[in-house]
Amino acid sequence: MLRTKVTAVAVAAAALAMALAAVMSYRGVSDLVAGELDRGLEDRANTVVRLLTADLTPPPRDDMAEQVLSADGTVRTLTPGGPRLPVPAGALRVARSGQGESRADLVVDGTEYGTLTRPLPGGGAVTVGQSYAGAARVDDAFLWRVSGTTAAALALSALLSWLVLGRILRPVRDLVRTTGHITATRDLSTALPPAGTDEIGRLARSFETMLTALRRSRAQQQQLVQDASHELRTPLTSVRGSAELLQRARGRLDPRDEEQILTTLVTETAALDDLVRELVDLATDRHTDEDPAAVDLVGLAEDTAERHRTRTGRTITVTTEGPEAVRARPRALQRCVDNLLSNAVKFSPAGTPITVHVAGRGLAVRDRGPGIAPGERDAVFDRFYRGPRTQATPGSGLGLAIVHDIVTADGGTVFATGADGGGAEVGFVLPPGAPAVRPAGRRTAPTARRRRPTP
Repeated sequence: MLRTKVTAVAVAAAALAMALAAVMSYRGVSDLVAGELDRGLEDRANTVVRLLTADLTPPPRDDMAEQVLSADGTVRTLTPGGPRLPVPAGALRVARSGQGESRADLVVDGTEYGTLTRPLPGGGAVTVGQSYAGAARVDDAFLWRVSGTTAAALALSALLSWLVLGRILRPVRDLVRTTGHITATRDLSTALPPAGTDEIGRLARSFETMLTALRRSRAQQQQLVQDASHELRTPLTSVRGSAELLQRARGRLDPRDEEQILTTLVTETAALDDLVRELVDLATDRHTDEDPAAVDLVGLAEDTAERHRTRTGRTITVTTEGPEAVRARPRALQRCVDNLLSNAVKFSPAGTPITVHVAGRGLAVRDRGPGIAPGERDAVFDRFYRGPRTQATPGSGLGLAIVHDIVTADGGTVFATGADGGGAEVGFVLPPGAPAVRPAGRRTAPTARRRRPTP
């Protein structure tokens, strides 16, 4: 659970910070207490030496033990009823030499003392011992208090982290719940929870963008299925009717009628084959795995025009006007030009010329057909669209839709206009690309001035 994990991380970080602060504070207090004990011991030793030099007896203190040490090691206690301090070698050396000082930590009857031995002016030395019992109590009290405070702070930080993270992660829980509902019901119309401006809000908006794309994709798929079923129904009905007629007649038909029915079957089957092929291309976009590259539009137009000249025997001219290299998927772009020329051949009367014009980053194909009405110039790129003037012409109405999808996927635009003197001009404009190198020996089409400005 994300909330638990984040809370655990927050509490662990807080525990580490508090433990480090507690250790540093404890060491600082311990050093401070130790320094105060040393200064107190030195002050007491100086006071005792001055009082003994003046033949005065120092007043007793509960936490102190004093004694006079002679040069021969004899000890005289100055604190009535106080403990007798052991005599370390350093203290005896000070008493005999009358110089220096000696410090030592001693344990007497289970109580630890810090001792300081200093020489007396008349010989011998005085040893002052300070009990560490009070300092130990302070040290223990501080340690327990710091530990308790740290534990309470950790508990409070864990509670606050849990509550605050619950509020922060509420949009994530709502998003998870909504996406789970969408996954279970496959209802893409379900609205996602409102998004904020932070990282979680950006995540929610990314999900919304993805969901919008899925909705659009599903709608397009449904529309494609509906349009395809409608377009397939007519040729299938014709094929079925012709086949049933042949089945019922069983050789009793006039040869001319039988030949006509067989011709209809072949024609409708070919139309079905073309329609299915274009549907597959449109639905799968088999060229999406291509990497965009710099494409020479003039060379592409010349190669495509040559294939169509050989195939159809039509006059197809390629003209140029300041051509530029474009960036697109080469095979997909070739399919676009193929479709444009196939349309032009199909709608142009026999014997009329077809022109492919490359200007800048654009390519346009002009035919001499029935033309395109101003109100249809956007609709011709819709799937299965057939204008009133082209209803009797064979075709699926998918060629320009494929052109539109390929060109727009590469960041370009498509256009369709009427042409002077009749016919239509259909083409596209693509984004700029790196300069393309024309292979040696390639034919160069004659340049012709056109009214269309360079895109």
